[in-house]
This record gives sequence, C-alpha cells and structure tokens, in this order.
Amino acid sequence: MNNMNKIKKAAKAVGALGLMGCAIMSSPSAMADDAYWYLGGNVGQSRSRIDDQRITAQLPGSVSMSDDNHDTAYKLFGGYQFNNYFALEGGYFNLGQFGYTATTLPAGSLTGNIKLQGINIDAVGMFPLADKLSVFGRLGYQYAQAKDEFSSTGVVPVPAYPNPSQKSGNYEAGVGLQYDFNRSLGMRVEAERYRIDDAVGNNGDINMYSVGLVYRFNHRKPAPVEKVMMPKTEIVVVHAPAPPPEIVFVTKVIFSVDSGTDPLFGFGKTTITPTGKRALDKFAANLKGAHYRDITVVGYTDRIGSSASNMKLSERRANAVKDYLMVSAGIPADKISARGAGESNPLTKPDECKGKIATKKLQACLAPDRRVEVDVTGTRPAK
Repeated sequence: MNNMNKIKKAAKAVGALGLMGCAIMSSPSAMADDAYWYLGGNVGQSRSRIDDQRITAQLPGSVSMSDDNHDTAYKLFGGYQFNNYFALEGGYFNLGQFGYTATTLPAGSLTGNIKLQGINIDAVGMFPLADKLSVFGRLGYQYAQAKDEFSSTGVVPVPAYPNPSQKSGNYEAGVGLQYDFNRSLGMRVEAERYRIDDAVGNNGDINMYSVGLVYRFNHRKPAPVEKVMMPKTEIVVVHAPAPPPEIVFVTKVIFSVDSGTDPLFGFGKTTITPTGKRALDKFAANLKGAHYRDITVVGYTDRIGSSASNMKLSERRANAVKDYLMVSAGIPADKISARGAGESNPLTKPDECKGKIATKKLQACLAPDRRVEVDVTGTRPAK
C-alpha cells in the first residue's frame, strides 16, 4: 500500500511538471527559441548506503560487516528540447550491483546482493551560463526493478526467499552541467539521486555520478552572411533624356536604439511592439508612390544565447517586419524578401559590453545589436 501511495504521488509530480512544460512551450519566448530531438548516454559510478545496523540486529552472536557499496553505472536517454530552457527526457538506467557479507561468531555468514535497473521520464530545466555552457536540473518518475540474492553458511539460517524480486516506482532528481562542442555534440557531467525500494521491504537512496555525450538532431547550420557595405543615405541618379525622367534610389534604414529609431522587438520576442509599428508606418509612408524593384529585410540578434537559436530568432523577426510592410505599404510579395543574420555584424564593440550571463545590464548594453535593417531599391518619378 505504501508503494502504491508513492507511485501516485510521483505520478502527480510528473503531471505537474508536464503542465509546467506546456505553459513554457506556449509562451511567446519559448516559440522564439530553437527546438530539436536528441540522444545520449552517460557512464560513471553509483553509490549506496547499506544499513549495517539493521542487518546485524537480525543475526546471532557477534557480527562483523564487509560492504560493497559502489559499482559502475550507466544510462541511455533521448528527449525533445522545446527551447533553451525546457526539455522532456526519458531513458533506461542501470545502477549496477551492491552487496554485503556479514560474518558471525559462532561461525557463520550471510551474503546479500542486489541488482538495480529501470526506466525513467524527467522534466529538465536548463539555464545558459555562457555561449556554450549551461546548468540544468531534472525531476521525474522512475520505475526500477530490484533483484536480491541471499546465501548463508554455518549457524546463520537460509532465508525463506533467497532470490526475491520487486518492481516499483519512485522519484528521481539530479543536477548537472552541459558544454556544447558544436551545434550537434555536447558533453554532460551529472549527479543524480534515485529513490529505490528493494525486494525485502526497505527503501533508500542510490546516488549516481556520471559523464556522457549528447547528440542533437535537426540543428541546421546558419547560412553564410554576405558582408556587403550598403549606403545609409539616398543615392539619386537622373536618367535623361528619357521622358518622363525617373529617379533610381537605394535606401537603408536601421531600426535600432543606436540609430535613433524605435526598437521593434522586446528582448527574445518576435512580436512587433506598438512603438515599432509606428516606426514602420512612418517608414512605409515615405515610400508611398514609389516603384519598387527590390526590398530586403535582414534581422539581427545580440550574442546572448546559442548561435542556432539566435539564427532562428533573427529569421522570425525579419519575416514579421516583411509581413507587416506588405500590409501597411501594399508591397507585392514578389518584391520583398527576408532573411536572418543571427548575431553577426554587431554594432557594439567587444570591449563595450562585457559578461556572458544575460543580466538586465548586459541586455541593455547589447540593445543596438538587436536590430532590423531594410534595404530598398526602386525608382520613382522625378519632381
């Protein structure tokens, strides 16, 4: 009955974590981040605490104990990373084998061994510390199988059930660090605790310390950014004597704090702000009556976060501006294009904004880098 209550409590905890994950996935900031599937494996050492006092109390005479309380452990796992901060993960774990030998006087002995393995599902919360380094924590439900073996000699009686086995569910939690070598491969260092019920009516904690690798799928390499210096002022060329004369113009507008225009997006967001919409309306009004040859919208981010997620975020921002201009200025779809440039070509200098943790101060310092540039090439009648 106690085991059933524990399973119900663990199931409720995992259900609450699942609801929390749904809330995170449905938020605007989550939709602006990258998502992918991943697989991995860890290997390390497991450690347990054997209750010598309880064992010796059940044996006759004077008892000396010899414990084997650590072993090699490993796990295999897979999961889905919804954004930079949340993932759901499941897998198989093997905590190895633990045992003891109790020697008694009068002469006799009792030997016990237990093997532990199972499956788990966890909610994993992550927080980036730097460009490639993140800290994470996990909490979830594990279903483990415990297999015991007992043997005795001399005056110690043979147990009534020398090979008991039990399957039960309980909680599992842990913390760790992850370092990303590149967009696809990373390394994890973890410390975990498994709450285990053995097959003879006892329960306790097994700690596992491990290191492993994680491989991420569907992480596309950002497209190379073409570095082209475009003029920021209008260039006017008058073609004569063709009547009526036309003016060919090239215009670049940078929507950034550094350029004096209103910022279009909040930190980590892809929804245009009210002040950003007014700035785009003013820009569209200045282009009324012009004949467009080509309009290119390029989105940028600051350096906070991974390169892959920043590329996704800049693409969504560029497409949001493109869609808005098509409506407000009536620009045909075949005359306007959008692309993301991620964190490339920052306006801030490296020595201006120091630090790697995304504090409010660092976000404010890097604000000029979170910009959208619009290049317009076209012709209009000369006045």
